[in-house]
Amino acid sequence: MHIGLVGLGKMGGNMRTRMRNAGLTVVGYDRNPDLADVGGLADLVAALPGPDGGPRVVWVMVPAGEPTRATIHELGELLSEGDLVVDGGNSKYTDDAANAEMLGAKGIGFVDCGVSGGVWGLENGYALMCGGSDDDVAKVQPALDALRPEGDHGFVHAGQKPGAGHFAKMVHNGIEYAMMQAYAEGWELLEKVDLVDNVTEVFDSWRAGTVIRSWLLDLLVAALEEDTHLDQIRGYADDSGEGRWTVEAAIDNAVPMHVIAASLFARFTSRQDDSPAMKAIAAMRNQFGGHAVKTEAPPGGDVPTS
Repeated sequence: MHIGLVGLGKMGGNMRTRMRNAGLTVVGYDRNPDLADVGGLADLVAALPGPDGGPRVVWVMVPAGEPTRATIHELGELLSEGDLVVDGGNSKYTDDAANAEMLGAKGIGFVDCGVSGGVWGLENGYALMCGGSDDDVAKVQPALDALRPEGDHGFVHAGQKPGAGHFAKMVHNGIEYAMMQAYAEGWELLEKVDLVDNVTEVFDSWRAGTVIRSWLLDLLVAALEEDTHLDQIRGYADDSGEGRWTVEAAIDNAVPMHVIAASLFARFTSRQDDSPAMKAIAAMRNQFGGHAVKTEAPPGGDVPTS
């Protein structure tokens, strides 16, 4: 399979490598010329086989919002009937219907695909949540098979309607917020009370045999082993948008969402105080996604971000 990939950052670059390792031919474009295979979107489309080679598929991995919308609109002018665009970024699910309608008017298919896996996806595979018609998903199936983890899990065709994949990924991220907050609050309490001698070993012991074991717990232990009291990290954690959208959707549908809403608001608290629990959140985000952490400023210097 030949596929175009737009956006070669922390996830996109690794996705290109994983697909190539699986035998796919990937043509990548990024605004950073050092990462790109071609000089622009027109060059990317031109490098893919034409109609005689089957439908052209372009997978978009750029920041959500206007960057994604602009990229998809430009691809709509470059691709032809029967081709396909996949939005694999963290777009809000409400954008997908508009993108699908615009492309559909030109005979171009559209698949929205929530992607989870962070910087570890190259090695472990990516969890994929797709929305779109059976025919459109089939056009990109070889890429989905290359990216997904081995085994029976890690991929779902969440629904036929545009937005089903991104909606599923949005809820996934909302749940992630809540799980991280629970681990972080537990860590803060264990650190606070002068009773437990080795908090890191307590968390490490929970990684087998307990009902709260998870990959997030593994990542928190890894962070604590590097910095036992998280002294090198400020208690500040960003939110990428999906937590907010999950709570908004809960409000729109009258679904009680106490825990996820509270975990979102805790992120806002982190921007006002150097919260110990938020140090743990920041550490976990850095471990699984390579998200930047903020450290204390040196005397007379600016606060660095690493």
